[in-house]
Amino acid sequence: MKKHTKKIIAPVIITVLLVLFLLGYAILATISIVGIIFAVTAVIGIALAIYTLIERIHEIKDGEEDDISKY
Repeated sequence: MKKHTKKIIAPVIITVLLVLFLLGYAILATISIVGIIFAVTAVIGIALAIYTLIERIHEIKDGEEDDISKY
């Protein structure tokens, strides 16, 4: 395994679990008409989770494993 691959595994697993949870939430929410608003919220959450994962992978590859050290 490459040096950065081990550090990328945890964010990917957490993002996959969050996306699965939000997808289940969105599917269950669409049962009612009011639930469509909740489903849209879940989709926005999924998009934000994926964006955050991509940003975190870029940070890890650039050598910024510890974000707190910047502050």
